[in-house]
Amino acid sequence: MIEVYAFATPNSVRVPIALEELGLAYELKPINVRKGEQKLPDYLAINPNGKVPLLIDSDGPDGEPITVSESGAILVYLAEKTGRLLPGDGAGRARVFEQIFFHLTGIGPAFGQLGFFKRQAAEQIPLAIARFQTEAERVLAVLEGVLHERKFVAGDQFTIADIVHFGWLWRREFAGIDFERTPNIARWYGEIDARPAVKRAIEKVTALVPAT
Repeated sequence: MIEVYAFATPNSVRVPIALEELGLAYELKPINVRKGEQKLPDYLAINPNGKVPLLIDSDGPDGEPITVSESGAILVYLAEKTGRLLPGDGAGRARVFEQIFFHLTGIGPAFGQLGFFKRQAAEQIPLAIARFQTEAERVLAVLEGVLHERKFVAGDQFTIADIVHFGWLWRREFAGIDFERTPNIARWYGEIDARPAVKRAIEKVTALVPAT
């Protein structure tokens, strides 16, 4: 059995999307990061880094249980477990990892920091906002160029790299980003968003947020 600890966050949504695409059964367990539940002792006991998502697979390698944190690592684990959504070798595999690392070191941090300084910081710091706004627009322009040349971010096939990119673009309003100047991203995003597995995953993750 696969258990996923998650909330309606850009990083969390990636894991249910992959599981739905792969057709794997899983149980989704809410960790309300707005209430700080990711820092409670019981959760820190299984994930010392105190973040979501977290995956526990009772049927891991050699039939032994495994716990995996970090959304990118979880997606790689699931792809290798099933032999899907990630080429086995060659240039295609390299392109997938290239895009995953580009997002995790570029787009994700830029969007996250921009959203924080725009929406959550105790005071407005124009220099910080300008810095991360410029960086967010720059990395988005890089992705726009990639999708001008390719149907999906790593080539002609849908892969875990697309799922990684989708997470923060799904929550782009947090950073105040839109697709007005990036038609190729808008085209790609619309295709991913329309996938039945993606719709199911978003519905399940969104349901983790308590009604107010």
